[in-house]
Amino acid sequence: MTSEPLIVERRGGAMILTLNRPEKLNAFNDDMHAALAEALSEAETDPDIRALLLTGAGRGFCAGQDLGDRDPARLGGPPDLGATIENQYNPLIRRLRAMDKPVVCAVNGVAAGAGANIALACDIVIAARSAKFIQAFCKIGLLPDSGGTWFLPRLVGEARAKGLALLGTPLGAEEAAQWGLIWKAVDDDNLMPEALTMVEGLAGGPSFGLGLIKRTIHDAAGNSLEENLQLECERQRRAGRSPDYAEGVSAFLEKRAPRFTGTEQ
Repeated sequence: MTSEPLIVERRGGAMILTLNRPEKLNAFNDDMHAALAEALSEAETDPDIRALLLTGAGRGFCAGQDLGDRDPARLGGPPDLGATIENQYNPLIRRLRAMDKPVVCAVNGVAAGAGANIALACDIVIAARSAKFIQAFCKIGLLPDSGGTWFLPRLVGEARAKGLALLGTPLGAEEAAQWGLIWKAVDDDNLMPEALTMVEGLAGGPSFGLGLIKRTIHDAAGNSLEENLQLECERQRRAGRSPDYAEGVSAFLEKRAPRFTGTEQ
């Protein structure tokens, strides 16, 4: 196993990103943040990358921040956690949400603190049945960050969001799926095969149109119905002019598999 904090692999048009500090349950430190930021920059600008998969090495997905790096006793005083969020976590959440390419998250074990909310920032979350989602912030006197206070009530409602955030109770993958927090829970042995099949399928799909779907659903959170109807009209006009639309219609009429390029023009 490499000692790099992030393992980056390519499978055709898919980029596989594996958080790689298994001895720390893949808790984030500065090196992991830097490596993930670099990989996302590559994915954003490389037209050959058309979908991403984020997962973790070992027995956990991500335990959030490595608290050893933010220990007041070791630092000789309280750290500026606001700076950590402003400079590292917030940019990461913004990039995952703004990425025009679908991002799948395969949660292979515990997803705690910021690790849980980084997963929720992805487009499709699939989790092993043994996985747990924990808003652990309240256990150390903090509030959910990395978008937690925004994602939770929108996904599961205010009552459940407050319960998860105030109690820090672990939520199993099957219940998370039943609540609508994630897409689905699968048997542990099937997690990576199913996640890889999913991301490879997305990478071969009509990427321009998929990006429009993602952005329009995100924009709907702040729009009125009338505003989103107009946005759908404008973006459907763009999608209808893309080569993938013409190819999709031809493939449907000819009863064959489509060959999408993922481009707007």
